[in-house]
Amino acid sequence: MKAIFLCNSPHNIRRVYGEKTTAALLERCEMIDTVYKKEDILANPTQFVDTEVAFSTWGMPAFTEEEIKVYFPSLKCVFYGAGSVQGFARPFLASGVRVVSAWAANGVPVAEYTVAQIILANTGYFPAIRLFKSDGYEPAGWAAGTARGNYGETVGIIGAGMIGRQVIQMLKQYKLEVVVFDPFLADEKAEKLGVEKCSLTEVFERSFVVSNHLANNAQTRGMLTYDLFHRMRKYGVFINTGRGAQVVEDDLVKVLTERPDLTALLDVTYPEPPEEGHPFYSLSNCLLTPHIAGSKGDEVRRMGEYMMAEFDLFKEGKPMQYEVSEAMLATMA
Repeated sequence: MKAIFLCNSPHNIRRVYGEKTTAALLERCEMIDTVYKKEDILANPTQFVDTEVAFSTWGMPAFTEEEIKVYFPSLKCVFYGAGSVQGFARPFLASGVRVVSAWAANGVPVAEYTVAQIILANTGYFPAIRLFKSDGYEPAGWAAGTARGNYGETVGIIGAGMIGRQVIQMLKQYKLEVVVFDPFLADEKAEKLGVEKCSLTEVFERSFVVSNHLANNAQTRGMLTYDLFHRMRKYGVFINTGRGAQVVEDDLVKVLTERPDLTALLDVTYPEPPEEGHPFYSLSNCLLTPHIAGSKGDEVRRMGEYMMAEFDLFKEGKPMQYEVSEAMLATMA
């Protein structure tokens, strides 16, 4: 099967697929260890007409349907060793080219990061570290002492997509009550996950920690507002490892200013990073990280391995686990 590495960032291909996975793909496919950029494709219009499979990752170039028809008439599948395919998938799907994403692999470290923050938050860690420096040992200890810990506490998950579900699964080893807002989560799936479905308002009112995992689309942008944030419990924590656009940031700033007991852990913002002088930088109860909830270091190679496993299924004519459909794009990140 004729295959190529297709990516505008050869460095990312090397990181994600690594020597071991690359060597395995070279044995499985008719391909060479060269990464082609879009400019290479356009400069050689007949070189890739028999290409059947493309492996990519962050830096996957976008093509129009007409370009796909001209340059990739034989292409059957794109294996994308990264998360969101929103930037390139639709023209390929419309052209009959299947698209597979490693979103599940990329979701593992996001979920691990989120769960780590939830477990810390339930111990009262975040107000305690602030108060220790500003008010001293006893006030910090008192604030931490009001936390219920990780036995019987309620955690709210907004969005039960791939990452949200992984967070829920990882939290099962703790004695926690998990409530979920997700209009697309069927009752039987919620029961299987062991969670309680409820309204967005209830999630913020009942949960000590609220974690956002909503997909980024027109329906979710600006969904998280002042009315929700101000309902949070005393010393509550809001975690955002999803997308910044779901938060009305002026509203969050207002609530964090009015209620210094609350903590916001923002790994994503909109725009990213926040503009110079934004209140997020100066609010002591707002902790910013530079989008580090995701595959780091050698973790990125998990995504390449997932794509090789999917290719093996594809080659054998078996159903793939992480294929993306056009309908799925409406609810995916």
